[in-house]
Amino acid sequence: MDKYVVFRVEREQYAVSIAYVVSIEKMTAPTAVPHMPDCMAGVARIRGELAPVLDMRKLLYGKAIEETEQTRLVVAAVDGLSVAFIVDEAKEIVDIEPEAIKPLQLVSAERTPYVVGIATLPERLLTVLDPRVLFAHLEEADAIREQVAAAQAAAQVIQEEETV
Repeated sequence: MDKYVVFRVEREQYAVSIAYVVSIEKMTAPTAVPHMPDCMAGVARIRGELAPVLDMRKLLYGKAIEETEQTRLVVAAVDGLSVAFIVDEAKEIVDIEPEAIKPLQLVSAERTPYVVGIATLPERLLTVLDPRVLFAHLEEADAIREQVAAAQAAAQVIQEEETV
């Protein structure tokens, strides 16, 4: 049995393996970065690291998330980079048997390779996502990675100047 973090975007519930989740944080306003993709709200310093902040509602449904008291950042480790995903609500941690996750047999599966499958639990269905594939699937993933690296380098220079 594997553990998954369950979160809500719009009215749908999604799950991500806890193996990828670094933390769940209260929403903090990200710093906007010019010329970034529409789905990227900016960058935020999370536990001392700069992380790109991606709007899950924009990624999945094409419209921006409306921030509430329940809005959270699900921070995931994505190939050496922490990426924060804005979600409407981080709900719980659940155990899911691997055989309870059924792969998608739909035509849309080609366009959504980041959907691992649908977890069939007794009381509900959860769409299981792979955050690494989701991030890599973004056309702008390399640009985001470069911007974060540049921002981290600039922050390092400022920090060094302040200590001199």
